[in-house]
Amino acid sequence: MAGPLPTLDELDAAGRRVLVRADLNVPLDDGRVTDDLRLEASLPTIRTLREAGARVVLMSHLGRPKGQVRDDLRLAPVAARLSELLGAPVAAASDITGDDAHRIVDGLSDGDVAVLENLRFDPGETANDKGFAAALAELGDAYVDDAFGAVHRAHASVVGVPSILQPAVAGQLLQTEVETLSRLLDEPEEPFVAILGGAKVSDKLGVIDNLLERVDHLLIGGAMCFTFLKAGGADVGGSRVEEDQLDTVTGLIERAGDRLHLPVDIVAAAAFEADAEHRTVQADAVPGGWMGLDIGPHTIDAFTGVIATARTLVWNGPMGVFEWDAFAAGTRGVAEAVAACDGFTVIGGGDSAAAVRSMGYADRVGHISTGGGASLEFLEGVDLPGIAALRRA
Repeated sequence: MAGPLPTLDELDAAGRRVLVRADLNVPLDDGRVTDDLRLEASLPTIRTLREAGARVVLMSHLGRPKGQVRDDLRLAPVAARLSELLGAPVAAASDITGDDAHRIVDGLSDGDVAVLENLRFDPGETANDKGFAAALAELGDAYVDDAFGAVHRAHASVVGVPSILQPAVAGQLLQTEVETLSRLLDEPEEPFVAILGGAKVSDKLGVIDNLLERVDHLLIGGAMCFTFLKAGGADVGGSRVEEDQLDTVTGLIERAGDRLHLPVDIVAAAAFEADAEHRTVQADAVPGGWMGLDIGPHTIDAFTGVIATARTLVWNGPMGVFEWDAFAAGTRGVAEAVAACDGFTVIGGGDSAAAVRSMGYADRVGHISTGGGASLEFLEGVDLPGIAALRRA
């Protein structure tokens, strides 16, 4: 990640229309925002810009409308909730770069805030269309990227606009994410413990490859552990295995040596159902036709012991199907251990972040990333498109 990242401190925002790529991609239920996390994470940059006298023009995607206008994915309800959190009016445009957007932006005074309509209503956003990027750039005098959850996407609002509109800098959220995750890669205090879970080992191969050069302990849970277990000769029954990754995983096992920690017992179920018959079995002896859906109690104890030693820790991916009570103990046990850890702890977004929040441990973790996919790619060592665009600008 060579080169400095330009930041908000370098921007003279007074009287300027500042186009902010925010991450307002929040869950909605019947027009009501059900999780404020990303909105609250955007507030520091918005407040800083308002106090500096900027005319703040927010842009974001919401869901996956695939280039079509969908009333259930309009940003007006998000703007309304953001207004409540901000304690100030937030105008919502009914289009992205059309007449209403220009009318609202032209009517802003210093310190005012507006939100453009869902970027992904226009196919030019995901296609990184130069014309769409130019139309967005016309609505601003400066650009701020504060959407860490989108910086791994080479989209028009992420890489196209800052190639046209300067100055272009990182917002406070993006700056914090980059500095925090860089600390994991560049200067981790030892012992450095990484915990990886989730469904597919293929999604984490790049992260494992990069972290193996740095970590003292690598703990593997979730469905991805069964590919590791089978590669080591275990009988994993009907558990999910990526057969095409067995050779690759065998190589990772050899590289990791005794730094690799795999489950010794798991909670197996007769079917992939919340109320399925289930029992704890040895990790290398899953009954035929049964599938592992969580790590077992002995594994939780073993993982907890390793986690307690950490001075630096990163966790990405749940240990099991934590949404179902019968298979939540592993994820909860790891969450408790991470919360009790005295070291520098980071949750890499996604499902593990959702689990930590739902289980009430969020305030006992050093940092929870707002971008699951982005944090994974960052930990792979990838220079993410949105960050590279700011450095070039």
